[in-house]
Amino acid sequence: MPRWITLNEPWCSAFLGYSVGRHAPGAREGRGALAAAHHLLVGHGLAVQALRSAGVREAGITLNLDHHLPATGSAADREAVVRADTLHNLVWTEPILAGRYPDTEEDTWGELITGEDFRRDGDLEVISQPLDFLGINYYRPIVVAGAPHRESDPALRVATDNRYAETAMPGVRRTAMGWPVAPETFTDLLVDLKEQYGDALPPVYITENGSAEDDEVSADGAVHDTGRVAYLRDHLAALRAAVDAGVDVRGYYVWSLLDNFEWAFGYDKRFGHRPGRLRHPAAHPEGQLPLVPAPDRRPASLRGGAVGPGGASAVAEGTARTPRPAEAPGAARRRPAESHAPNR
Repeated sequence: MPRWITLNEPWCSAFLGYSVGRHAPGAREGRGALAAAHHLLVGHGLAVQALRSAGVREAGITLNLDHHLPATGSAADREAVVRADTLHNLVWTEPILAGRYPDTEEDTWGELITGEDFRRDGDLEVISQPLDFLGINYYRPIVVAGAPHRESDPALRVATDNRYAETAMPGVRRTAMGWPVAPETFTDLLVDLKEQYGDALPPVYITENGSAEDDEVSADGAVHDTGRVAYLRDHLAALRAAVDAGVDVRGYYVWSLLDNFEWAFGYDKRFGHRPGRLRHPAAHPEGQLPLVPAPDRRPASLRGGAVGPGGASAVAEGTARTPRPAEAPGAARRRPAESHAPNR
């Protein structure tokens, strides 16, 4: 097994588990959630060290990063974007990629982060172990507006109470999860990471991307899956735009092959793009994704006319080769607000 991921979506473990209370252990805490996030980071660094000692070829981590947009152009909403980005993204990327804690953390958490007694000297050195790749799970943008704390007493405040409220993104389709479909924000997220971290950003794998859809059986007995096909097509095009902008993307993986037990939603939300449970396969050519050939990594002397060793797949390692549309996704970057939906 050449490639190892230390943690998958630590945000869910730390904040959905210890602040929102939706996931195990179902806690609603302030400092406790921040301590959990920090200990996950330290655990990641220690795991990288252990994997290196064991001779693993590649080690990385997968983060479920979000792209945040302001609901309006007001200063309050732009400041809310910074706090949301600190909670969802910078809490991980700053220690891991830059070896520092976010300089926006006090504005984001206030008294909850003051004192930070769960941190120890040397922790950042452990956390910021060099990585061979960064895995990114991306599904949708989040639109935020400035708002007061939901809980005025810091002693009772949870770590996800950060003086902003999530708002809807108008004019876009929403998946069965209630998430807005805005593929250009996928490009923006990746390009922003490259601009922010430069050479410190390791090669990227898109370890999850996909949509849950409400399966409807047509009169011909098939589920044509047009929403999911459009989602994947447009996000692959957005990924290609990020590659063209200089982001080193080495692979893309659809979530998911089959329907799965989707966290607290159980089997109610269906991400699978093959028959699962009661689903029927799409029956018509327009319901199928074009194959994306994997790059041929064989020596030049061994290459012929055939597709490379990865074969042909709609989920291929290497640069996504979806044709770029005439107007590249992400061309209108950082547009004023549009929408969000609940966390996965």
